[in-house]
Amino acid sequence: MAEPRTIEFADLEQLEGTEVGVSDWHVIDQDRVNMFAEATGDHQWIHVDVERATKALGSPIAHGYLTLSLLPMLGGEVLKVQGTTRGINYGSDKVRFTNMVPVGSKVRLRQKCLSVKEKSGGKQMIMEATVEIEGQDRPALVAESISVLYA
Repeated sequence: MAEPRTIEFADLEQLEGTEVGVSDWHVIDQDRVNMFAEATGDHQWIHVDVERATKALGSPIAHGYLTLSLLPMLGGEVLKVQGTTRGINYGSDKVRFTNMVPVGSKVRLRQKCLSVKEKSGGKQMIMEATVEIEGQDRPALVAESISVLYA
């Protein structure tokens, strides 16, 4: 596992306009998909009926929102900010699910810092998050992830 890029809270503005980094690859297995279905109540057959989904699609596919929910974990592999007391998710903009994630495939996060601005006594970061699928040209997800960090 690669070490995340480390930066001090005071230096966050230096990230603006740069690619921050790339996470490790992670396998999306059927157990994860099933647990997500249980947690959200989304039991659509394309996700949880392995036999039917395999016949129709080649394999079951991960929920789009499962892919989105991986951003905090994957983001922790990309960037570590020292000198913070806490961080909060502020929201997301321009979330697009651009490709299906077949069960058994590997995904990773590529992050670019779009902006860092003062907000509510902290710093608001907008990151372009691209979840790539190993062996695929088109990513699974592209979104702007917004967080606020506090020193």
